[in-house]
Amino acid sequence: MSEAFTQIDGGGLDVLIIADHASARVPDDIDLGIDPALLANHIAIDIGVAEVSALLAAQLGCTAILGGVSRLVIDLNREADAPGLLPVMSDGHAISGNRDADLAQRMVRFHHPYHHQVERLLGAMTAPFILSVHSFTPHLASDPGQKRPWEMGVLYNEDDRAARIAIPLLEASGLIVGDQLPYSGKQLNATMNRHAEANGIPYLGIEMRQDLVGDAAGQRRFADILGPVVLACRRALT
Repeated sequence: MSEAFTQIDGGGLDVLIIADHASARVPDDIDLGIDPALLANHIAIDIGVAEVSALLAAQLGCTAILGGVSRLVIDLNREADAPGLLPVMSDGHAISGNRDADLAQRMVRFHHPYHHQVERLLGAMTAPFILSVHSFTPHLASDPGQKRPWEMGVLYNEDDRAARIAIPLLEASGLIVGDQLPYSGKQLNATMNRHAEANGIPYLGIEMRQDLVGDAAGQRRFADILGPVVLACRRALT
């Protein structure tokens, strides 16, 4: 076991589920200087992602790797030189404990082990396919006028092969799907840029709306929809 990640070994299918922001854990020796109630908020964790990833790993018979600490400790979906890697503000909340934190130490402790394990898992697969799982808040406190009606967003950078297959399938399931919404994979795609696009590995990046995936029924609904879509993308691309 590692404090940098949790690994779910669901079976031997060459699919790796990656959930960078699945945890709200803050190690006891790190003080973020925030109200602990914020650890249940979207600024700390992608709500519903850990549960959906576990359901999918069991459903598909594959492995999932879940980030082991809150993105307020370090953001695993950021390049080593990216702004926001060690956040001092998030959606209007000051993360005062990070102002004097040792970035290099947190990289060695969390960021590097997580990404090295992703590399090991992919390297052991013959024809890997990646599902990158995130979730998004329906409302931003810092931009209350912004409308976010999508139930799921599909994100990608240069490689849109799986996105083009998945979007019509997701829409056919009844979901309201955002293509590069509410975020663009052109800007927020660090983990997939590193492990998928840089190596020619096909992947599907999705974001689920958190108010729809915060309970067991919603998590099961999204897992049941995503499972066949992942298999359809994998069949076409590996």
